Amino acid sequence: MQEAGRNGMIYRLRLVQDGGSSAGFETGNKRKCGMNKDDGKRFLEEVTDKIKEQLRALRSSIREGEKDIAQMQEYYWENYTEMDQYGYEDYDNQQALLSRVNANQESLRQRSRLKKMLDSPFFGRVDFLYSGEEEAERFYIGIANFSEGPGKVPLIYDWRAPVSGLFYDFDRGPAFYQTPAGVLEGEITSKWQYKIRKGKMIYGFESDIKIDDEILRQELGSKGDTQLKNIVSTIQREQNAIIRNTEDRILVIQGAAGSGKTSVALHRVAYLLYHDRKNLKSSDVLVLSPSGVFSGYISHILPELGEENIQEMSFDLFAYRELKDTAPDCQDRYEKLELELSGSPGGNAEEAARKQSPAFLGEAEAFLAQLEDWLMNFKDVEFRGFLLPEEKIIKLFYFKFQELPIFSRMEEILEYFCDQYETMRQKTLSEEDQEAIRRKFMSMYVTRDLYQIYNWFLEAWGYTMLPDVPYEKRYLEYEDVYPLLYLKYRLQGRKKTRPVKHLVIDEMQDYTYLQYVILSRIFPCGMTILGDRAQTMEGEKRDVLKFLPQIFGRQIRMLEMKKSYRNTAEIAAYASEITGIRDVEFFERHGKPVEERKAADLRQAAEAAAGQLLPGGKDYETAALLTMTQEEAREAYEYLKELGVSAAYLHKDSPSFRRGLTVTTFYLAKGLEFDQVAAICRREKTPLLRQAEYICATRALHELYVYTV
Repeated sequence: MQEAGRNGMIYRLRLVQDGGSSAGFETGNKRKCGMNKDDGKRFLEEVTDKIKEQLRALRSSIREGEKDIAQMQEYYWENYTEMDQYGYEDYDNQQALLSRVNANQESLRQRSRLKKMLDSPFFGRVDFLYSGEEEAERFYIGIANFSEGPGKVPLIYDWRAPVSGLFYDFDRGPAFYQTPAGVLEGEITSKWQYKIRKGKMIYGFESDIKIDDEILRQELGSKGDTQLKNIVSTIQREQNAIIRNTEDRILVIQGAAGSGKTSVALHRVAYLLYHDRKNLKSSDVLVLSPSGVFSGYISHILPELGEENIQEMSFDLFAYRELKDTAPDCQDRYEKLELELSGSPGGNAEEAARKQSPAFLGEAEAFLAQLEDWLMNFKDVEFRGFLLPEEKIIKLFYFKFQELPIFSRMEEILEYFCDQYETMRQKTLSEEDQEAIRRKFMSMYVTRDLYQIYNWFLEAWGYTMLPDVPYEKRYLEYEDVYPLLYLKYRLQGRKKTRPVKHLVIDEMQDYTYLQYVILSRIFPCGMTILGDRAQTMEGEKRDVLKFLPQIFGRQIRMLEMKKSYRNTAEIAAYASEITGIRDVEFFERHGKPVEERKAADLRQAAEAAAGQLLPGGKDYETAALLTMTQEEAREAYEYLKELGVSAAYLHKDSPSFRRGLTVTTFYLAKGLEFDQVAAICRREKTPLLRQAEYICATRALHELYVYTV
């Protein structure tokens, strides 16, 4: 055991390394400490044996289950014709089969969890002396609970368990944690951190301080990956407070680039799933991601944390699907951005901004109030001598069903008519008759075409109207997608689907006021909303924190994560100069200075970047060449191919990115991170291009090269 001083702090350091090496662990002051055997290594051996034992038992149980299922299926198909006529035996056999299948599925899930635990069963330990007790209890903390059997005390505690909060929230000394039975107090007498890979102990580290900076520096300094890393072993105190927050229904996180906000949001979802099993399942959670690439980048996190995967999609894709019956094609956000970067955005910028603002909502509601009169042409409905007079239809439409959307009201009146007819005539209407009656009621709408109604709205409020063309030729500009979607929901309501019980919105700064209003109506559920105002893809920074309380009211709580962990100090300082933001705290990890160079054209910049990215002798696995537009990315990719450089071209329809060199645009790289980044920037510095440069810079973990063309 060695004593070492750092930043005025005294801490104890012990190390365990596999294989008896005396290399030790290099501390911040470069002092090396010899190996010292620790209970952690012995416990690792013991718990690994127990995990393997359970895996053997599970394999046997799964094999037996598969045999049982096969026999039950064989018995059923051989005997189902002879089962009793009321179906009781048939039902009992099917239920028995379903029960056995479900039990086997649970065994398979448990086997998957145990296999993951074999790689790294635990990463932390807390020795806690409860108040009034004489001997401390030892708690090992890992990715999931593990015990020797049902009802047994866990040998390893899930990182989300109440007692695990001690590891994240307290240093040595007085501490407490909350349980369903109340608060338990005591004292932390010892804390350990471990790194275990492939079942082998890399090191064990005892420290008086929480998640020691040297351990964190080691983790942050490691090479990048093609998937987001889970952070259970390095969760910081401020991050833990967000992850374990169950009190606030809507939590909004403003986080600096590299602050870990996406990881924190996903770990919070895992925590909510763990603590509310009865009411919340993985299938109840939806993540709105900015792109398919980003969805692939984060898709493994929940399975790694012991949960099933969740639903993921972009809000734009969701909107396009909802409007498919109105227009066959829509412009997406990236196409709009490409036009802006090319200098020919088209359309009226003032009108486009107004359509996304609170002003639009006022205009839309005023229009809808008048539309009830414009849209309807009431008349008597008669079917085989059964009459519903116009006066009665008007009363039903404006009074009995006034709370329903306009297009839904006539559906209810239709149902009312059919019920009355069947009751009075004592006969059931056929499907053909119902369709004939339906046509009579629907013909009272002057039109049900949302595209045409939206044009009425545009004309009424002085906007530029859309081309009056048939369905197959319609194309919606991005500025019209969400106004039209809003009108659709107000006119039709929304079809009933499986409810989403928790919504995660990433890159919150890229959503407009109108989009949030629509989201609040579609998803009346708990939310985790996160983003960074400095990474907006608009020319002007959009601080959604200013208007979100107007939409969500008192249900909302806003938090800020100011500390950035991703970039080296040199890259972080360079990025902060671009935006002028000074209140971000940076984790002290140093590296190579940022290199800035000028290039005559795109080809010269791509060639220069090729010489810097992923050179031999450097232990890097991911690098990115980032451009402003898709056309530039494609050209740069072709130049690299001519040079014989192996690279991958990442476009908006790509499902993921792989190790090696990736060529893509700044906006598709948003949310991702790479060991090295080369950014090809422009000489002109519009607000949007400055934002692009900032996004490029903050993608780099270790090295950043900036080429100005």
